[in-house]
Amino acid sequence: MEQPRIRLGNDDIWLELARTGRDSWQITADWCSWLTADFTADLSDGEAMDFVARLLTHLRAPSGGRFSAAVTHGRNNPLTLKAEPVGDGFAFFIRLTPNGDDDVCHLQMEIDPIASLELREAFSALHAALVV
Repeated sequence: MEQPRIRLGNDDIWLELARTGRDSWQITADWCSWLTADFTADLSDGEAMDFVARLLTHLRAPSGGRFSAAVTHGRNNPLTLKAEPVGDGFAFFIRLTPNGDDDVCHLQMEIDPIASLELREAFSALHAALVV
């Protein structure tokens, strides 16, 4: 059975969050093959589900305003997404911190706008896979 995962972006610039086992997730990002990140994050399914639920709440909100969500609220946060409304979708500013909230060792990147409907479907599918 395939593990729950989500991939945002296109062939050149993308971010993927994929469960690799119980309380273990792989975070992978690539920016035109020039900058890459690939690391394991210790996240519970509950933390991942909470993150996805918070994102879905913002994506379903009629305001279309900017928002930000971190995978975890603690010092061990490996990923933060900041969404900026663009047209009928959102562009994402991503901050990856393999060592937790770290101002020295981190990767920041931007993903071009993705349609709101596509985002809701992708995050809804991840949420459904975590509920099972």
